Amino acid sequence: MKSLRKYFIVLGLTLICSASGLFAQQITKFAVVDTARVYQAYYRDSSSVRNYESKKAEFQKEINKLVSEIQGLHDKKLEYQRAGKDSDALKVEQQITKKTEYLNEYTNAKNMELKTLETSLQNNNEFYKKLYSTLERVAETGGYSMILSLQQNNAILWYSPSVDVTDEVISRLGISGE
Repeated sequence: MKSLRKYFIVLGLTLICSASGLFAQQITKFAVVDTARVYQAYYRDSSSVRNYESKKAEFQKEINKLVSEIQGLHDKKLEYQRAGKDSDALKVEQQITKKTEYLNEYTNAKNMELKTLETSLQNNNEFYKKLYSTLERVAETGGYSMILSLQQNNAILWYSPSVDVTDEVISRLGISGE
């Protein structure tokens, strides 16, 4: 009977030690954020974004107009070729070349302009300060150790210092961290 009692005491102590080890381990939780959706929602009513979208639509309308004109010239050139008017077809070919060059230059210039506007919108410090502060609150209330971006591979948007093991790695490597 004494040995059975001793067995249960040892078993109980083992279970308590095991359970306390499990509870002592922190479970690391990760979260992801679709920053593109957050960005769109934040700027939906922004005059800056409306201006960007307006310019984008205006540029596309002009590009469509130029493409249509070039297509019309191609049709005209084919008509001249079918009618045997090679000199007229050659003149139209030159017009096509000039308009195509202009279209390429216009498209490149307007794409650069739109890219500059987009970069300016994306680099808005007020938005990012608010975003990172919100991410921190969401992480802390949700118990997340790390929040990753869905758009960028390996982009950590926020992390708890508790998951940073840099000092331990340096120590175990036996090197100085300074």
